[in-house]
Amino acid sequence: MNTEPVLLTQRDARGIVTATLNRPKLNNAYNGEMLEALISGMEAMADDPAVRGLVIRGAGRHFQAGADINWLNEAAGATPEAAHAASMLTTRAMQVLNEFPKPTFAVIHGACFGGGTGIACCVDVALATTEASFGISEVRVGVAPTPISTHMVHAMGVRHTRRYAITGERFGPEEAMRIGLVHEVLAPDAIEARLEEIISAMMLSAPTAIAMTKRSMLGANGWLLDARTMDQLAYESWTQRASEEGREGLAAFREKRKPRWA
Repeated sequence: MNTEPVLLTQRDARGIVTATLNRPKLNNAYNGEMLEALISGMEAMADDPAVRGLVIRGAGRHFQAGADINWLNEAAGATPEAAHAASMLTTRAMQVLNEFPKPTFAVIHGACFGGGTGIACCVDVALATTEASFGISEVRVGVAPTPISTHMVHAMGVRHTRRYAITGERFGPEEAMRIGLVHEVLAPDAIEARLEEIISAMMLSAPTAIAMTKRSMLGANGWLLDARTMDQLAYESWTQRASEEGREGLAAFREKRKPRWA
């Protein structure tokens, strides 16, 4: 069994690469290794003319269930420099995905929480099965979803993002489609055929024109993240995680109890 945190399979004859989040025993919760693998993989593909698109999937029963709680706990107790670097990894991974010059697709099944919703917001086309479940649940453990906050607002608008990022409620795929988190909801046995239809349509489009279109849309609307904004997002993330409230929330999650504020 391949234990790499991200499986980048050989691109198919059309140039479509599949990235499979590969920590199924932990519901594909991300840690530093997974984020670094995603970043390096996308950076290597960005200027490769043979790559025409990227499909992101999750191994096992779930798509992606947010951050690895053990990794978050380690980061909460790290030096300020190391804690900031950990938050910057998440911020950077989402930025690279959001600004990736090739078409990007997510096939979402099972749980899609926290950072998983960030991925859904950053891809060009997000498809979900009728069995998928969503939640922006960081506040439930005393941390803030700042590394993905800008992308959630771009996808869902401030109104919907505020509700679900503040309440931490879980919601189903139909609601995810209504608020703009995903584009289509399909039966599990129909999602692959639909993905192929969309990719086939995309293959009729010129690669450089696609890249220019994506870049223009983001740039003209002020959605290209600069270094200062990324630093702010990472700072807000690690300082909340390292706070007394953040430490209590992470401890409560590990100990399977309610935090003191609940």
